[in-house]
Amino acid sequence: MNLVTAPATGTPVQSPASGFLRASLGVTAVLVAASWWFILAGGGQAGAMAGGDSFDQALRFLRGFVGLAEDGTIARTRSGEALVPAYLQWDRWVVMAGLAIETLAMSVLAIALAGVGMLCTVLPAARTAATGVLLLGSPTWAGRVTYWLVRAMYILTRGIPELVWAMLLLFVFALGILPGALALGIHNLGIVGKLCAEVVEDLNPRPIQALRTSGASSAQVVLYGVLPQVLPQFLTYVVYRWEVIIRTTIVVGFVSAGGLGREFRLAMSYFHYTDIALILMVYVLLVIAVDLIGAGLRRLAV
Repeated sequence: MNLVTAPATGTPVQSPASGFLRASLGVTAVLVAASWWFILAGGGQAGAMAGGDSFDQALRFLRGFVGLAEDGTIARTRSGEALVPAYLQWDRWVVMAGLAIETLAMSVLAIALAGVGMLCTVLPAARTAATGVLLLGSPTWAGRVTYWLVRAMYILTRGIPELVWAMLLLFVFALGILPGALALGIHNLGIVGKLCAEVVEDLNPRPIQALRTSGASSAQVVLYGVLPQVLPQFLTYVVYRWEVIIRTTIVVGFVSAGGLGREFRLAMSYFHYTDIALILMVYVLLVIAVDLIGAGLRRLAV
């Protein structure tokens, strides 16, 4: 708790910031309690969650995952042969591996689009650059207008979810990984751009001032004074968003954007439970691989 001392008596008194924090915690606790009350009592969801039908549906789903029929026996094809689960068939693993490569390509293309777009727009999106403080120049109306336009573009791109972008782009492009990559790249451009613009705004101005006083041009200031300071954090944010994108590819795949997500939607539609289990296994392995690669890239940036 932040305390200040009264001038006359020396008695500690509560600061306004501490009072606001306590009030915020109280309001949060009330809202959480009210939401749970609505779910368990007012919304009528408690009975559906604890009912026997939900339990039976869950058991049926789990039996399908391991290749069992609804009565608990081994599932069989229409010809009477025992159904071999998809995750025990090598050819199905090969097919899913190809789809995993497509999903990985979609995520790499998406983060590349977001990263290149961020590099092209991050300086105009920094308030210090728009006001002339960053490059020690005088502010111009063009700089201010560009700042607000780029910031508005960031808000628009990150405000519309990836799934909506993918649905819109499917009206223009054919089915495949391209609309999914564009949707993910456009959405993450707003996120990465905002984060990196704030990094530029928090720069240490001393190296830039030293370059300016030695007669360096604006391009030289950016190349030797700005980029060396911001690139490690830029790389950290870009890699982090890539790890998020690889988890979101299955969502945009639901609108036939390609990769594992599209196959997952088809398997759910046809109730191919063992295929769903195989897709989830491959997807988890892909996410783990991307996380390991991301951790290695972040170590290089330090």
